[in-house]
Amino acid sequence: MQKKSGQKKAYLIDTNIFLELLLNRAFKNDCARLLKEVEIGNLEVYVSSFSIHSIEVILSNFNKEKELKIFLGSIIDFEGLFVYTTNLEEELEAIEETENGLDFDDALQSFVTKRLKASIISYDKHFDKIKGLKRLTPSDILKTLD
Repeated sequence: MQKKSGQKKAYLIDTNIFLELLLNRAFKNDCARLLKEVEIGNLEVYVSSFSIHSIEVILSNFNKEKELKIFLGSIIDFEGLFVYTTNLEEELEAIEETENGLDFDDALQSFVTKRLKASIISYDKHFDKIKGLKRLTPSDILKTLD
């Protein structure tokens, strides 16, 4: 699933967008619509490999192995999904983002977003205080696709 995106505007999709849907949370409908657009290739987004691993751990901790298999099996075929895999040097660099008051997982997302010169699609308001980072919600993105 390591593809090159041809899209000019880059987005990084945060872990919580998938979890909203997978854990049946409040914004699941917007997330489902957004992910459908990614699935069929109408929208191209990046996801960090760290996010995928985080989802694997979270679903496993909730004893949702069946849902995890479905999740992994489905995103393999998402036409508009590109996985950004960080290397150890990048993860070391990402630690500097914790100086902005972020924990490591958010710091890594912030680092990858900046590396891609992207906007982050997230419900996490911690990203709003990061200089040079633009956070959008699924509904913000969906409005641009209508």
